[in-house]
Parts: sequence; structure tokens; C-alpha cells
Amino acid sequence: MRYLPLTDQDRQDMLVAIGAPDMAALYKDVATEVLLDQPVDLPGVKGELEVEQIISGLAAKNLGSGAAPFFLGAGNYSHHIPAAADHLIQRSEFLTSYTPYQPEVSQGTLQALFEFQTQVAMITGMEIANASLYDGATAAAEAAMMACRITRRNKVILSGGLHPHYAEVTATNAKFLTIDIVTNPADPLAQEDFAAQIDDETACVIVQNPGFFGQVRNHSELAVACHNKGALLVVVVTEIVSLGAVLSPGDMEADIVAAEGQSLGNALNFGGPHVGLFAVRRKYLRQMPGRLVGETEDVGGKRGWVLTLSTREQHIRREKATSNICTNSGLCALAFSIHLTLLGEAGFTRLAQLNHATAIALADKLDAVKGVEVINDTFFNEFTLRLNQPAAGVVDALAENDLLAGLPASRLYPSDKALENLLLVAATETVTPTDMDQLVGALEEAL
Repeated sequence: MRYLPLTDQDRQDMLVAIGAPDMAALYKDVATEVLLDQPVDLPGVKGELEVEQIISGLAAKNLGSGAAPFFLGAGNYSHHIPAAADHLIQRSEFLTSYTPYQPEVSQGTLQALFEFQTQVAMITGMEIANASLYDGATAAAEAAMMACRITRRNKVILSGGLHPHYAEVTATNAKFLTIDIVTNPADPLAQEDFAAQIDDETACVIVQNPGFFGQVRNHSELAVACHNKGALLVVVVTEIVSLGAVLSPGDMEADIVAAEGQSLGNALNFGGPHVGLFAVRRKYLRQMPGRLVGETEDVGGKRGWVLTLSTREQHIRREKATSNICTNSGLCALAFSIHLTLLGEAGFTRLAQLNHATAIALADKLDAVKGVEVINDTFFNEFTLRLNQPAAGVVDALAENDLLAGLPASRLYPSDKALENLLLVAATETVTPTDMDQLVGALEEAL
């Protein structure tokens, strides 16, 4: 139903119903210094047609990923999404459904989530996956809290290669939980000595693979170092397509995997909504946040589905809940599952190979540009350039000419002068040879 404004009489009736003398009384507990003393500087009342025209004009100022050569990544990736995925999730039984609070009635929804869990467990190399979380950042925060519950320790070490947004969300969630967050400096060339940092108070080490600056690492030795000290290894994956090519976290003996599933089935959408993936070792099942759908049989012996585990506070006593914020991003999870099903195992691997090959071709071209250096020794579909001048100005200049060249590291690390010349560049299967040549030419001119 479209928005319909309330009349003055509607507002007065509601105030009478709740026993408030006027609108100002609703804000009596808000500090006066944060209350506005004048109306917000917004246009006055306009008709629906006028509003549509204004909003359309504002939207036209955006430069979308499909309208220009696009090399942005850093946790959000532009991939081709099959038309079938969007068509299927818009079926009314999927599009209008939400959390199944009488779950066994919703057999179709439960089966879709069960298949989603199976796919996530397979590609991450883990034994158990839940029915999704909000996004990758909150999944990382949940992993930190889960590790502290399991180990009964309160120190969490964050890699300098962890996406800064993930690090900030984790620290925010830990703030009032007596969890000590140790964050290593962001350095694309650093070889972090985690073994020297892990002590008897460490609950877990959280690393990202591929890292924020693009490097791909085998964390198997780190897993051994963690386990020798009674700590857990958490591996974060922001580009889920990479698991079609690189060693899975499970094969590295990770204990918990927190990932972002946006790359499959979910368009960029200016930053959301996304879908958080979460997978664990079976022995930690009872401490896993969120929901778990299981397979069973009905009284007639037919295959059926059941909400096996539901550990948030809406289902059990709050003090017993493993999480008070998580929900399943059901529609986004379904889009992920449909896309991955359409690809199949061979298609998923081929997509990863295509991404990597495209990135190699682009890196070779850019490394030959005067004033540009590719600093990665390894990468999947994203790598870091060092320019001969601050990257932010170069990116802004190229954007003025409808070319989205990548993400300046200074955008997320504004106070770190050592990173201001660094530019993160992503190349997915959507990047064409013509796009590459345009970026090369534009950088040659700008530098």
C-alpha cells in the first residue's frame, strides 16, 4: 500500500490513546542539545508526479556498475546474475514470505534453506552451515563472540588484512561484552606473526582470505598455531566466488567461516541488502548463532524439513540465546542458492577461473603503465596498485569521465598516509578487454 499521510485529527486521536498531551511529549527523554530548533532543510509539499520527477533526477546522477567500466570491489563485487535467479525470487511465495515462525508449515521455504546450507558447507569445506545472517560483517562479529563462548576467553586478534568495516563491526559488538579486540595495522606487504601474538587468553584469530588488499594465503600453519594454544581460527571470505579456485577454509582447518554471499545472485544495490554466510565444525554446532534447518521424515515416511535449531532470543530465553541480532536474509539466501544451482560445481569453478584470468590480464596491462606498480605477489580477482601520487584524486578525476577505476585505500584509512597512494582494483567476469584498455589509457593520462 502506498504511503498515505495522517490527518491532524488522526494524530490527535493517537495522542489521546497513549495519554500524551502533544507531539513534544514523545521526545521528553531526548537530550535538548540534539533536538532540532528549526525545520529540516527539505523541499516543501509536492505532488506525487513532481516527487517522482525529482527522485528520478537525483537517481540519474548515480553512475551504476553497468553504465561504465567498473573496477570497484573491496567487499562488494559486480557479477553477472542470470535472469532466472531474479525471476524465481519474485514468485509471490518467495517474495512475500519472511521468517517461518510456524516453520514446519513452510516446507518449501525450509527446503530452500536446507539446500542453501548444504551449498555453503560444501564450498567452504565445513561440516555445518546456518540459514544465513545479515551480512559478512555481522557474521564476523558473531564468529568472534562464538569463539569467546567456546573457549571461555576474551581476547580476539584481528588481522590487518581484515576488511576495516568488518573490523569495526566486530569491535562495536564486542564493546560491552568485555571482549578485548587486538587489531593489527593495515599493511598490504606485512607478514603477520600471529604465533607470537597468540597467548593463553586468546579466543580466536580472525583472518580474511583473499585479504582486503587482495593477497591469497594458506592459513593452515596458523590453524595449527591457534589450536596448539587452545584458540580458534576464523576465516572471513568477502568474495565468495574465490572459493571456486582457492583452498577452502575447511581445508585449512579453520574452525569458523564468516563470509559474504553477495557475489552470487545479489546485485550491488548501492551496498545492500547482502547475505551473511556462517559455517562451523560440527562439534561447535550448539554455539552457532542463527537458525539451522534439518531433514526428517513425516508420519507417513515422506522426506520433510524442520527447524532443528533456533537459538536467537525470539525463540528461547534471552540469556540462553547465542545471538540477539541475527536473522536469516531469506530472499537473498534464496537468490544465492538459485545462482549457485544454475552454475553447478563445474560452472562455479569455471566462473572462478574466468575471474582470475581476467584479473591477471588486467594486472599485466596496468603493471606496464609508468607510475603504476602491482604490489601483490598473489591475488584472485582483486589486487592493489601503488600509484606515483595519491589515489583518491586520480579516482575522482576518472569518475568525472565515467570510469570507476577502483577504491582508494585512503577512503577507508583516511589517517594512514602510508596507504594514500594505494588503489584497490577488482576485475570480475563482467570486465571486458575494452574496459581494460580504457582504464590503462585513463591512468596513463592521469599519471
